[in-house]
Amino acid sequence: MDTGLDLVKLRTLVEIRETGSMTAAAAALGYTTGAVSQQMAALGRSVRAELFTQVGRRLQLTDAGRLLADHAVGLLSLARQTELALAGLSGGPRAQVLIGVFGTAAALLPRALLRVREHCPGVRLRSVEVDVDDATSAVAAGRVDLAFGVDYPQAPIPRARDVALLVLGTERFAMATAAGRTAPEGPASLRDFADEPWILPPEQSSYGRAVRLACRRLDVEPRVDHVVTDTASTLSLVAAGLGVAPVTDLMLALRREGLATVPLTDRVERTMVLAHRREPAPQPGVRAVIDAVRTSVTPGRHG
Repeated sequence: MDTGLDLVKLRTLVEIRETGSMTAAAAALGYTTGAVSQQMAALGRSVRAELFTQVGRRLQLTDAGRLLADHAVGLLSLARQTELALAGLSGGPRAQVLIGVFGTAAALLPRALLRVREHCPGVRLRSVEVDVDDATSAVAAGRVDLAFGVDYPQAPIPRARDVALLVLGTERFAMATAAGRTAPEGPASLRDFADEPWILPPEQSSYGRAVRLACRRLDVEPRVDHVVTDTASTLSLVAAGLGVAPVTDLMLALRREGLATVPLTDRVERTMVLAHRREPAPQPGVRAVIDAVRTSVTPGRHG
């Protein structure tokens, strides 16, 4: 069999499995849907197997497609580690390192980026948006070298065998209300906001689940009028007087105008983490970025 496997097509196959469609994979990788379709047709011909099957309107991987994608993850990871190892052989680490960020974590990046530029000029740090709940899976699949994530006591971040989580710090939640609006004075309980309209992300998200569980421990069921994932949009709705929402200092870095915060007596926290591969061990370029993030990031606290 003339496999003709190449890393570009394999990365595309893995992205299709992760995103669930050729269109989404094309958007994530910067290709057209037509280009992705052509890549997958060529890959199927090279391995002499059908990689996809149509189920209704959905495209699913065949057994051969899933098997190839499973092996592709390991090949892509090995190729990436090889590149980084070769880059770090002489003259200090020289590498391109891709880090996954989400909305509020983007505020953590500038200081780390400046530190990398200052101490490791041969390392080029690039960022790409990764859903906060997909941090470990993105690293495990080799889509990024590192990724910021969030761990909640009530809704732990998914673990992966070969991915380690570096703890960066813990933030305590307060409650955000519109500035000038009547709100409890001084520290308050989640119970004090039981009759308010809330703005929260979907319950199936780790953040949405963690907040709802914290409320339910107090026998409070938040009245969620607006289900919003984007933090900046949430803060805009709060500032407009359309509801209340839990916030941390890092979230407020996106916006403070028109907002007031009420400290909570109930301890609701989140821990910022940086996901990176445990095996194989990070190469010099990735290690340099890990060290830069660790020394430059100090999330704010409420307390």
